[in-house]
Amino acid sequence: MITVHIQYFAILREQRGVARETLSTPATTTAALYDELRTRHGFSLPRDRVRAAVDESFVAWDTPLRDGQNVVFIPPVAGG
Repeated sequence: MITVHIQYFAILREQRGVARETLSTPATTTAALYDELRTRHGFSLPRDRVRAAVDESFVAWDTPLRDGQNVVFIPPVAGG
């Protein structure tokens, strides 16, 4: 198990009901973490519609996670 700090934006923040959380997880990649969160929180967006960033850099979905990292999931956003 690792502990990660997660931040949500836009629709993911609305669906989760919080902007940030710290979570202990068995997930070893950003993909596994998003899939876990999607199941746990009922996120409506499939992974291919979301970008992942770790420690302030966009990453591929197969990026390994380490204890204490900051993970951000960014859905498509409309401007106005």
